[in-house]
Amino acid sequence: MASETVSAEEVHPATELTELEFSIFGFISRPRTEVYEAVADPALLSKYFTTGGAEGRLETGATVMWDFADFPGAFPVEVLEADGETKIVIRWGGDAAATVAAEHTDVIFEFHTESERTKVVISERAWRLNEAGAQGAFGNCMGWTGMLAAMKAWLEYGINLREGFYR
Repeated sequence: MASETVSAEEVHPATELTELEFSIFGFISRPRTEVYEAVADPALLSKYFTTGGAEGRLETGATVMWDFADFPGAFPVEVLEADGETKIVIRWGGDAAATVAAEHTDVIFEFHTESERTKVVISERAWRLNEAGAQGAFGNCMGWTGMLAAMKAWLEYGINLREGFYR
């Protein structure tokens, strides 16, 4: 019996990578509407994530301000889509050397009901294929993972994980 060598390219045809992107997810034991509101409502978001405060509800077409006590300086967040139930899409600034599109990245929050819990998926895209893009993508991946963990701790147990975490 003859054996035939098959290349990795034949098994998994390469697609050209044009930008860096990532997705993270986690489950929160709260109803989807409550979890959605924890992101959309600036008063709730400020309890566990935007420790310097958030101004403005995440609604389609709005530009809101987010501030972090541990990373001073409020900055604008543009809301591209917010359907009130399952999805929020934001655009925020980034370093021109790191981002594909004019100094910004797009972030998608998706909220899915699964049994008695809500699955939250956070995806971010538009990072350049270079060292600055990799540093930006990896740093923001860490940040969104921290945000998701902090949201879970806050909603399920009333604990603020972010307080004192970064300084």
